[in-house]
Order: sequence, then C-alpha cells, then structure tokens
Amino acid sequence: MLLRAIAMPNEDERIAAGPGLLANRFGLKRSHDNLLVSVENGIWISKGRSAKNMNQIVQTTRIGISKAKSLPWRWYLKSSRSVSKRAKGDHCPSTLRSWEPRLEEGP
Repeated sequence: MLLRAIAMPNEDERIAAGPGLLANRFGLKRSHDNLLVSVENGIWISKGRSAKNMNQIVQTTRIGISKAKSLPWRWYLKSSRSVSKRAKGDHCPSTLRSWEPRLEEGP
C-alpha cells in the first residue's frame, strides 16, 4: 500500500496533504521504505466509526509522473479537504460539508 496523504484528528487539514508533507509530519525517511504496516511498527489502518461518513471516492489519473499518465491509479475522498490536487471540475468541499477524522482508540 502506498499512502500519499492523510487527514488527522485535531490537526490542520493540510498538514499531510501530499507525500512530502506526510513524510515531514511523521519524520519519515528512506530508511522507512518497505516497513510493514503493523501495530508493532506503530503504523496501522483501522476502520473507525467515522468511516461510514466518507461517501464517494474519486478515481483519477496520477499526477507528477512521466509514464502511464493516463492510468487511473489515484483515489481520494470527494468530501476530504486534505487532497493535494483534485480532479478537474472537482471543487474542495466547504468545512461544513467535509469529512473529518475523529479521535478513536487504536487496536
């Protein structure tokens, strides 16, 4: 799995809205490449209560690459304000209509 951006509870919506910002926020370096996503490694993914409110997922082509530009290998939540670049014609939702992560317990 390749994470390119995330939204976090109680933090600015743009704090990790792209690969560079995500890496900076968590202090990730090349030494973290190929690290397993696991509780033991301090990184995990869980479905929370707020996942039900995520709604539509937008699929679009990747950005910033030179090969396979037309392949639709990029996804984001339409209701998220933490998207680095939206598909053409897709406008950032207002704060009243956007999805926000909620604080929940980990595994």
